[in-house]
Amino acid sequence: MNPCPCDLARAYAQCCGRWHTGQPVPDALALMRSRYSAYVLGLQDYLLATWHPDTRPAELTPDPPGLRWLGLAIKAHRRVDADHAEVEFVARSKLAGRAHRLHECSRFVRLPGGWVYVDGDIR
Repeated sequence: MNPCPCDLARAYAQCCGRWHTGQPVPDALALMRSRYSAYVLGLQDYLLATWHPDTRPAELTPDPPGLRWLGLAIKAHRRVDADHAEVEFVARSKLAGRAHRLHECSRFVRLPGGWVYVDGDIR
């Protein structure tokens, strides 16, 4: 079993792998987990495709060499309405022997093509 980077204790193919290969993501929480896994795996095309067109950067800078993603912790998930949601998370990484935490409250919206990341507030 190839474990999924999002830490759900499931095989990648049955977890985020299915979203990465084109199956529609059912909700903002699954999209958040799949985006974390995409960062871990360097899937920049997926990250850009799941970013709202109004806030999406033109391109992404690859992770610096040696960066290791260590885990994802979901702190809260709130469905605002049928087409809007927020996910608070902490993503841990390590680079050059130093540990880092990204704590963000992310906003998501469902467009006709599916859920996308809009933006977030760093905590």
